[in-house]
Amino acid sequence: MTDGFLAGYTVLDLSTVGPAARATRILADYGASVVKVGPVPGRGPSPIRPPFFSYSAGRHMRQAAIDLRNDAGRAAFLALAAGADVVVESFRPGVVDRLGIGYDAVTALNPRIVYCSTSGYGQKGGRSEWAGHDVDYLAVGGFLASGGPRADGGPPLPGATVADAAGGGMHAALAIVAALLGRTVTGAGTYLDVSATDGVLWLMSLPIDEALATGAEPGPGHDVLSGRYACYGTYRARDGKWLAVGAIEAKFFANLCTLLGCPQWIERQYDEEFQDAIRADFAVAFATRDRDEWVGVLAGADTCVAPVLSVAEVADDPQLSERHALLEAKHPDAGTFRQLAPILAGMKRPAEPVHALDSTVTDTEELLIAAGYAPETIADLLREEVIA
Repeated sequence: MTDGFLAGYTVLDLSTVGPAARATRILADYGASVVKVGPVPGRGPSPIRPPFFSYSAGRHMRQAAIDLRNDAGRAAFLALAAGADVVVESFRPGVVDRLGIGYDAVTALNPRIVYCSTSGYGQKGGRSEWAGHDVDYLAVGGFLASGGPRADGGPPLPGATVADAAGGGMHAALAIVAALLGRTVTGAGTYLDVSATDGVLWLMSLPIDEALATGAEPGPGHDVLSGRYACYGTYRARDGKWLAVGAIEAKFFANLCTLLGCPQWIERQYDEEFQDAIRADFAVAFATRDRDEWVGVLAGADTCVAPVLSVAEVADDPQLSERHALLEAKHPDAGTFRQLAPILAGMKRPAEPVHALDSTVTDTEELLIAAGYAPETIADLLREEVIA
């Protein structure tokens, strides 16, 4: 991509999956030039290779293959970093320093670099060396314990990687953009220690701050947002599909009660002793029509009701078309497929199909030439399998 708010910024991404890959996906969709830096095939452990469609199929990205355990490979990476604006990595704490490509090594060559390390628990602390995934960060951040329990009483699994995508990925992207903005004033780069768990804590700030300030113990059924009252929850329709109800304000609740044929509850919205009775009457009412019939009656009538859509239904939802939220991508092997467009506010939506990243093709030679490497030096590195 040649335009966008971050056009002209170069990002080196040492990750393949997780929060770091989420962050650089955001940066690329805002116009940054993102280079995925991975190992030379067959030299060392093979990285995780996500499915071709993951992370928007690498649209608008380039890639380089460099053996970072080799002195010449390390020098090649540092040459790229010397001309970059951002480096993003997601190794275990301390690995990049042992490889000789950590913040100190890069900032010595490029004092303006914004160097972002993403991890589950942060670079320091008792958990910093723990292996983990999304569910673990949600667990220690209080997120899992806040949801309605399963039938066996255990915490439910969310249907999305909230810690990776928001707690880590959006967190890292926001921090990077803030650091770049700060650099325009100070002229200096910085080091960012992005913990996905810290991001989960921020997502949980309302209940955590309540607990800290009042001694309360937020959890399922604690307040209106966690299922204490009938006006905020989900209800099954006649066809077995579900509707989400968020009628928190009195006027919306009154409209809902009236249209459900339950006007007797309008004045009892937050009366504790009537919540089970209200839920029971709402359940009976919702069971008299199919989900989409209720949507037609309620959604546009100021009731704060919406359908619970499956992922397949979301993909064919007319709202996405109206918002131009989908586009076509072309993959050399998989062919043409649909994917979410750059959808966050201010991102440019391409008018033409985008090209998915071909994992068999690299831009290493072109990138090193731009960094000042002579063609004969590059030829030597290729022959020695330091780069690919």
